[in-house]
Amino acid sequence: MSTGQDAPSAESTRTDVPEDRYGKTRAAKPARWRRLVFGVVALLVSGGIAYVAYTNFGSAPIEGERVSFDEKPGDAMEITINVTRDDVNRPGVCVVRVRDKAGAESGRKEVLIQPGSKNSRVTTTIKSIGRPVTADIFGCSYDVPRYLSRP
Repeated sequence: MSTGQDAPSAESTRTDVPEDRYGKTRAAKPARWRRLVFGVVALLVSGGIAYVAYTNFGSAPIEGERVSFDEKPGDAMEITINVTRDDVNRPGVCVVRVRDKAGAESGRKEVLIQPGSKNSRVTTTIKSIGRPVTADIFGCSYDVPRYLSRP
């Protein structure tokens, strides 16, 4: 139903409040410098997260890969691993382990990887406290323990 009158505009229906009681009305649009500061902070935080993710989840400088394993008499298992590294002049160490039928670790050994080529193949035998069913690599590192590096 139209009465012929225009609807009241937002400005005409707004009641003015006393400034001394409620303070001055602020603009609804945020200041430009706030948006700029927020953008810079967001960029710095994103860069920090990317750096931490790269250092923690990037490619490892030395890695081991299981090639084969074979059960030996006397609760032992022979494992052959390939080791790939980025610094051929540094010795490395790989921790290999065997597991029993329940999946629990039943034997562990540290294997010294001599300096040399970028890709090395090493075979070693791990003694187990029970009958082993599988062997794998726990991890590799350039932090060689002192007792392994002595001649």
